Amino acid sequence: MAVGIHFGAKAITVGGEAVTWSWAQLPLDRVVRLTEAGTEAIALSLEPLPDDAPAVVRYRPVAMTPATSMIKNVLDALDTVATALFPAWLPDAELLDGPAGAGTAAARVLARRAAATAPDFGPFLADLAERSLAGGKPSTAKFVDEVRAVGLTRVVATSFHRTRTAILVQVPDGLTPAEERSLVTAFEWLTYHGRAGVWLTGAALHTVDRVCSATVRLTGTAAEITDQRTFTDSDPAELPSISYPALAGRPHPASQAEQILETALAAQPWAMGRAWNQTYRFGPLVNPVRLDLLWSAERCVVEVDGPEHRAIPRYEADRRRDVDLQLDGFAVLRFTNTQIIHDLDAVLLRIERFIRTRRQG
Repeated sequence: MAVGIHFGAKAITVGGEAVTWSWAQLPLDRVVRLTEAGTEAIALSLEPLPDDAPAVVRYRPVAMTPATSMIKNVLDALDTVATALFPAWLPDAELLDGPAGAGTAAARVLARRAAATAPDFGPFLADLAERSLAGGKPSTAKFVDEVRAVGLTRVVATSFHRTRTAILVQVPDGLTPAEERSLVTAFEWLTYHGRAGVWLTGAALHTVDRVCSATVRLTGTAAEITDQRTFTDSDPAELPSISYPALAGRPHPASQAEQILETALAAQPWAMGRAWNQTYRFGPLVNPVRLDLLWSAERCVVEVDGPEHRAIPRYEADRRRDVDLQLDGFAVLRFTNTQIIHDLDAVLLRIERFIRTRRQG
């Protein structure tokens, strides 16, 4: 089945019939192959997460294994995401200050209370809350894979105030027919048991014909990316197997550099007025962008660049966005993860100097 989808347009044609288009119309009950747009371009079009999209996580298989092993690998990766997003998915859990004392018991109570008003499995949610509070590892023995699948995808969706989750999977190059079948079988299982959509990008599938396709044409900055190479083509070891959007108002849980920078800034009186991972729109007809760190009054944007920003498509998109921000009166200060982790004092000095200069001016 082929579904023609034009991103940014008012409508799409499905089976010869015109319908209003939104991200929500990409199927979430099957594995879908996205064509024409590359992985990086699609990922950029989902950052920040559009209002009408499901919660989208990006998964890159590290090793091709039999379907049963791949299912467990994906579930473990989703478990890592769920614990990192805590307490966003559990009401009132932000009041807990750690596993000590009554913290663990309180987390379990909150989880069971949340499960009572939603179609969640109480014991699973309580266990996840307890492990999240304690920073524990994925639990693979207490619950069967089917319970983990539906529970984890619901938790991820709830974290971003969505009802469903989709997984954007980057298919590796050079798969054998057996590996292609294992990959598709594993993600078909996940769509059925986890009730999550699976959108395949990357290499084409040559031996599996049961996957429907969707032709994707992007607009905006993502549409300008013509180089479909990704950073993972050259050095996959530097990127995680799974990545996910940032939550507004806090450093990204998976970014050590953002966490380190926020800890340092919290101790500096001059750093007041900052806001992490905010959405900014250049105009009513322009797609919004996500800013890592923003001082709105001082018109200062600080970007924290991990290794993925060295990819040619991402690098080009960053440069375009920096120019647009400068035209809107913002200064953009970019620092790499390495600079923040290994030369934090110099980074703080530069940010402070700029902030103070803007305030004096």
